[in-house]
Amino acid sequence: MALDPSIKKSWIELQKKSDAPINAIGIRIDPKDEFTLRVWRDEGIDQFVRK
Repeated sequence: MALDPSIKKSWIELQKKSDAPINAIGIRIDPKDEFTLRVWRDEGIDQFVRK
């Protein structure tokens, strides 16, 4: 399942500002939320975490 390009772009911009995994609306992802974390990794959003 691919994300809409505009959602992915927005999510990447939000993630660049955070040092923890966040969802597409800017809320920290619960470590127990495996589905969102899988999408987060599969879409490559994980590489934009601020260090």
